[in-house]
Amino acid sequence: MDLDFTPDELRFREEVRAWLADNVPKERRPSDGPEMFAFDRAWQRRQFEDGWAGIAWPKEYGGRGLSLTRQLIWHEEYARAEAPHVGLFFIGLNHAGPTLMARGSEEQKRRYLPLILQGDTSWCQGFSESGAGSDLASLQTRARMDGDDLVVSGTKIWTSGAQYATYQELLVRTDPDAQKHRGITWVIGDMRLPGVEVRPIQTMEGREQFCQVFYDDVRIPLANVVGEINGGWSVAMATLGFERGTAALADQIELSRVVEELIELAGRTCAPDGRRMAIQDDAVVSNLANLRADVAALRAMSYVSISRAARSHVPGPEGTVIALFNTELRRRIFTSAIEILGPEALDRSGTNERWVELYLNSFSKTISAGTSEIRRNIIAQRVLGLPAA
Repeated sequence: MDLDFTPDELRFREEVRAWLADNVPKERRPSDGPEMFAFDRAWQRRQFEDGWAGIAWPKEYGGRGLSLTRQLIWHEEYARAEAPHVGLFFIGLNHAGPTLMARGSEEQKRRYLPLILQGDTSWCQGFSESGAGSDLASLQTRARMDGDDLVVSGTKIWTSGAQYATYQELLVRTDPDAQKHRGITWVIGDMRLPGVEVRPIQTMEGREQFCQVFYDDVRIPLANVVGEINGGWSVAMATLGFERGTAALADQIELSRVVEELIELAGRTCAPDGRRMAIQDDAVVSNLANLRADVAALRAMSYVSISRAARSHVPGPEGTVIALFNTELRRRIFTSAIEILGPEALDRSGTNERWVELYLNSFSKTISAGTSEIRRNIIAQRVLGLPAA
């Protein structure tokens, strides 16, 4: 892979940087509620209207049809500009959209993809269940065929942003007698259909980020099936490939800026002995140096990921290596922030509040899209070729 950017790519970088400087919202993104959703929608629509949504998505579906390298440049400059997280549009932009491009019908692509980029629809993920989290293939939400519909009954949990979502990437069991990895179907679930009930779950941050979703004989048209009936496991693996690989690219790049902010925090925060700044403590300095080196390694891995993605429409299991390293590193970074703040972390006001929120949220990152243990198993078996335990 050539790590040097071409003159055209450098000009593109300057164009991105200039637009972000003029358009990144000055106000802070609301942390919860309808105000947060309105903020995310307005920001997504502004990007679309000015031609900055879906940089690598095909033009026929509303994107710009540019290279993944230019998408990488966008993410780098986006992080540098401290632009807001895509928030409630993350699933649509990084899971559902890429999955539809890879496995959806032409009709599905033309119907749903432009709406995602325009900020008209948000998506949520209906994969996990109480007894089918890490062991996703054990899911029990049933769907029986009735004429031109699937009739869905069951429940999903830990569904982020379900109370605001228009659509859901939903996994259902359509053949209860098949082996557990078979008989599963990936469908586009309309959250507005009769029989869908969403119950928000309050997290330890005091927010309603997750939800439990109930389905009581919900009729979903067969036209909403992505791939084939009973062939949803391979479609789900494509979705998880995006989730564990390229979906987190922006977050990975952002960590380099976060570590530099952490170093600044250590420079203005007293060490536990109260006689010097934390940055003057040898143990703190050593830890910060290791974090900076690990972020540089993660960035290099992200560049390799982009190189691979340019040759393949669907990320392979190698993306799990990056996902594991990213989530574990993220938790270490924000744990270090709390250690530097010391007792001040108990005061969740001002700038401290952000570090505490990021620390609490970092624990969920080692669970979502597969726990760290599941990811290690995937790496062992699908990347290294080791036998199953």
